[in-house]
Amino acid sequence: MKSEYAVDGSKPVELTKDVLSDFPKVELHRHLEGTFALPALHRMALRNKLAVPTDFGEFKRVVQFPRDSDPDFLTFLSKFRNDWYASLGDVEEIAYESIRSFGDDGIFYIEVRFSPEHFAEQNRFDREEVTRLIVGAGNTAASETGIQVRYLITFNRSKQAEEGMIQLYRTILKLDLPEIVGIDLAGDEINYPPKLFTRFFQAVHDDGAFGTTIHAGEVTPAWQVWEAVNTLHADRIGHGTSATDDPDLQAVLRDRNIALEQCITSNRQTGSWSDEARHPFGGLYRNGVPVTLNSDDPTIQDSDLTDDYLKAVQYFDLDATDLARINRTALATAFVSEQERRFLEDRYSRRLQSFAQAHRLKIDN
Repeated sequence: MKSEYAVDGSKPVELTKDVLSDFPKVELHRHLEGTFALPALHRMALRNKLAVPTDFGEFKRVVQFPRDSDPDFLTFLSKFRNDWYASLGDVEEIAYESIRSFGDDGIFYIEVRFSPEHFAEQNRFDREEVTRLIVGAGNTAASETGIQVRYLITFNRSKQAEEGMIQLYRTILKLDLPEIVGIDLAGDEINYPPKLFTRFFQAVHDDGAFGTTIHAGEVTPAWQVWEAVNTLHADRIGHGTSATDDPDLQAVLRDRNIALEQCITSNRQTGSWSDEARHPFGGLYRNGVPVTLNSDDPTIQDSDLTDDYLKAVQYFDLDATDLARINRTALATAFVSEQERRFLEDRYSRRLQSFAQAHRLKIDN
């Protein structure tokens, strides 16, 4: 376990999970569809008479990926369901309860992404109304907990044709919800490469209303990250683990300050990078590539963001100063205005100072 000497030079302070759970975190890559407040989801499933276990412990076992099992991509995917919601009220409820739970993980600022299609498809709900409800419920939860929350809209490569993406994007744009700050492209990287969505992302780029993040290089070679950057105008890359194989790409990411949103636990469970101890995160960080640490789908994974922090400390010999730098990278690449970024950076510094004082740690600027 990583230890650091206390500010007063006394007994070393171990960066245990309890300590790290209190560390103020900035997260840029978390899917609402994989982040549920499980008690609320269980109540909803029973209320809607879904075929789920009545025992909560058994329900958890059915809903979540087996925490310590071998990687299994198909099992992982099987845990994502969209039949939970019998009404728009259900969508609103699960968004509220889930975002309220973020405070338990030490979240300071988060950009949570969601697909209106996921929540609307089963019962043909109106995508515009789904979007309004999720943002409204999330904002209420955020105001009650003091978490800073912004939203990204996810478009799925294999489930939405480009023309449909453009139509939904135009609808989202007209909603004029300032808390929506970005567009995310997710789904099957292998069969739906970035070049299939150039018209959509050119429109997003030309409008200039949202930041863009592209899932790329998670299960595909580094060339797909190149394509996401050069063809889709990506401001950030989801995962991007294959960047470890391409020094030239790393140089471009550094020069353009394009952050990689990396997820250690998720990559192991899906098998995209099964050896956590040799995950590219540590090497990319040491090489000066802007990397951020994220949870991806923590409820599905039976994990939390703090688990990934603990792994980063254990596997890559990071200390509290390293973690602070990683979080400042996340703030520097968050999809916010420069004025809001300065405000967040100032608040984050004060929050970090409070953490350091509470745990008797020295954290360098």
